Amino acid sequence: MVLANGTSHSRTLSRPTGDIVVNMEPDAGVKKMETVVKLDASSDAVVKVDVNEEEKEKKKKKKKKKGEEVEEDEYDESMLDWWSKYFASIETLMEMLRAQEAAQVEAEEKEDLEIAAESAEIKPDDSPMKGSKGKDRAKDKVKGFKDKKKGQAADGSEKKLSRPKVDELLVYNKELEHDYGNFEDWLHTFNLFRGKVGDDDDQSVADDDRIVGRFKGSLCMYKLPLSDEISREVGIDPNMGMFQGIPHNDPINVLVRVYVVRATDLHPADINGKADPYVCIKLGKSEIKDKENYISKQLNPVFGKSFDIEATFPMESMLTVSVYDWDLVGTDDLIGETKVDLENRYYSKHRATCGISSHYAAYGYNQWRDPMKPTQILAKLCKEGKQDGPHYGPGGRVKVANRVFLGPTEIEDENGLKKQTDEHLALTVLRHWEEMPRVGCKLIPEHVETRPLLNPDKPGIEQGRIEMWVDMFPMDMPAPGPAIDIAPRKPKSYELRVIIWNTDEVVLEDDAFMTGEKMSDIYVRGWLKGQQEDKQDTDVHYHSLTGEGNFNWRFVFPFDYLVAEEKIVISKKESLFSWDETEYKIPARLTMQVWDADHFSADDFLGAMELDLNRFHRGAKTAKQCSIDMVANDQDLPTVSIFKQKRVKGWWPFVARDENDEMELTGKVEAELHLMTVDEAEKNPVGLGRNEPDPLEKPNRPDTSFIWFMNPLKSIRYFIWHNYRWLILKILVVALVLLLLGLFLYSVPGYLVKKLLGA
Repeated sequence: MVLANGTSHSRTLSRPTGDIVVNMEPDAGVKKMETVVKLDASSDAVVKVDVNEEEKEKKKKKKKKKGEEVEEDEYDESMLDWWSKYFASIETLMEMLRAQEAAQVEAEEKEDLEIAAESAEIKPDDSPMKGSKGKDRAKDKVKGFKDKKKGQAADGSEKKLSRPKVDELLVYNKELEHDYGNFEDWLHTFNLFRGKVGDDDDQSVADDDRIVGRFKGSLCMYKLPLSDEISREVGIDPNMGMFQGIPHNDPINVLVRVYVVRATDLHPADINGKADPYVCIKLGKSEIKDKENYISKQLNPVFGKSFDIEATFPMESMLTVSVYDWDLVGTDDLIGETKVDLENRYYSKHRATCGISSHYAAYGYNQWRDPMKPTQILAKLCKEGKQDGPHYGPGGRVKVANRVFLGPTEIEDENGLKKQTDEHLALTVLRHWEEMPRVGCKLIPEHVETRPLLNPDKPGIEQGRIEMWVDMFPMDMPAPGPAIDIAPRKPKSYELRVIIWNTDEVVLEDDAFMTGEKMSDIYVRGWLKGQQEDKQDTDVHYHSLTGEGNFNWRFVFPFDYLVAEEKIVISKKESLFSWDETEYKIPARLTMQVWDADHFSADDFLGAMELDLNRFHRGAKTAKQCSIDMVANDQDLPTVSIFKQKRVKGWWPFVARDENDEMELTGKVEAELHLMTVDEAEKNPVGLGRNEPDPLEKPNRPDTSFIWFMNPLKSIRYFIWHNYRWLILKILVVALVLLLLGLFLYSVPGYLVKKLLGA
């Protein structure tokens, strides 16, 4: 191998036979004798490298041919933030857990199937008929299992909701120590106990109460001198023993940055079954209580806070993150706490000081936050591990030890200009550092860990969980940038305008007092979920004899909305005596109901419909096309989001359950939905109902509100002609035919006499 200048950052690179090439780009050219490892971009263990535009277009065309929904590649990156990464990662975690659960269920079913097949085998003393029946039953089970798998495959092939391609982080549903051996790769912790085990005086004392200190170090027993094989494999000087490359234990100043995302399933601390939690950070003699920013009446609070504390290792190394319940009177109660040994993390070879991102970005929501760039980190690791490299070569190649990695070499700045960089290549190596010989280990990725909250007064009982992560930066190194903004998103204010134009085929509930004719006094009610107290009603369309109603009535619903979570945010006091407001997050759903108004009794409920404003089926163009199938088969119908479409008009069905608890059609409504931001709404104000500004026209309703004996002709028209017009027409036709037949029979005798007499 020839290296220019013999430096570790040489640009000229040649590879001998036997090098392992890790290909991070499609169709990268490599020599025939090299071992090529192609990495799956969908795997969590590899860096996701963007494919070229031609492949993207090919995939799009294939999807279009298959009729699949094409995911939008273009999106406004300025709208993305850290929470975009977080929610995308949570969704990925949920999909992974669902896949694991499905695989477990499938394995159990397969095992049951094998047991059933074994039990169906023909034994010597079994009759042929019995054995054949057993085999048939086994075949039926096999067939059923295959059919079930086909059904699951069909379900899985259903189109998924398209979402923008967002860089993700790794969300651990447990402590970080669980996956990395408590970070005791070389530094171990030994508890120092008071007294001796088995002393009669100390039998009633718990082990935790007997701890008087901790010893941190490492013990290793080996034979001297070290064999050449061990020295060669481990890569150490045999004269220096096994402990080589161990950092000094001199005091070191570190900036500890603690990010607290949220807590879940907190144990209630108040009489009302809720809690008013806030975060407390303690490290050594430093303590930060975020008491002023407590969250009222929440068991799943979103904190979105970062705290900076300076510490000195090894004196101040145990970080305590506590969640307290705020009380107006008296002392605050500890809900739970979690302890993190920072020293073990700091000195671990897994580099738990700052997580490695999946992509390198110089700006935007995924901006690199470590003060050391990937190239600097890689050079440091290679130097400490005595690895050959990194050697950057042409064509997007980097070699470390006997591994050659291929990847992109361009980066785009804020102005859209592309320039050459080696950061992507270095990051590729870092994300596969565990593949390195001798010194390889998995480096900590950018992550959020979930830690249990425990209370010393209730040992062993989890009081909730907290999602957080910790970054550590040595004070003698370049200062890190500002902390990531993980403050909870502020909801955006919207105004939803709903115009109820008409109804049709509404069921008729009432009987006319004098005539017994079926009719209904129709009105429509609407509200947003969680805001039932702000429900709005149209005026009443009296005496509808056909189920038709005309309204031209406008509802106006202002609300606050979190786009990322697709939830409406409502803040209100739980009771008159509540100290402050409680925040609720509720799905964005519009409910509309049709009612029959009564004068002397409670109004009769006729039917209802509910629209998920993020994804609801399009309304029918006409009342005739509107049917109950729009509710029963809503999975097969195209959906629309009011937050993207902004304006939608159509017919939707009202449904209710009959006596057999089955859905039946009880009416149809023609409605128009118009979504506006608060600023847009202020520029174009409208009135409720038909009021100013921008009033709606009064509907042209049939004049059916009359007294029958004062309007007999109208009574005939609405009560007789409307319901019996076909019968009346038939009677008239039959009478006309009979009249013509009578005239014919009456005229025929005289006509025949005249013919016979020749007159």
